[in-house]
Amino acid sequence: MHRAGKLREAVVLYSKAIESDNRLVMAYQMRAAAWQKMRQYQKAISDYTMCIDLGEPQFKAVGYYNRGVVKNMSGRYAEAIPDFTQAISIDRKIAAAFFHRGVARLKTGDSVGALEDLIQAAKLGDPDAARWLDTSVPDWRQMK
Repeated sequence: MHRAGKLREAVVLYSKAIESDNRLVMAYQMRAAAWQKMRQYQKAISDYTMCIDLGEPQFKAVGYYNRGVVKNMSGRYAEAIPDFTQAISIDRKIAAAFFHRGVARLKTGDSVGALEDLIQAAKLGDPDAARWLDTSVPDWRQMK
């Protein structure tokens, strides 16, 4: 249902699954994604927090990353940075976490940190970071 765009119905089904077993990390993850698409940001943040609290390391990394994305989407850039930092500390290969932390750092005025993150994201293969750098900092490949 979620993929078919029936988000409200999907939330009901994920909620029933959680009622049956409140440790189903995947159900929280999927319900959070539905809330996110519905722009119910605080509900998404709450479910991503459950993914972090209940999850194995990889679920935690994804939970931190997704929670950071929602915070970025809702303009809470300074709050998003620690979430991306946690995701990166668990899995240093999450290029998108570097990219989104770079965006959050740009929005909060940390241009040096943003540049470092965007370069790392591009080196890890994030095409958005590479495009942004190619446009804004053409010599980025020669930088540390």
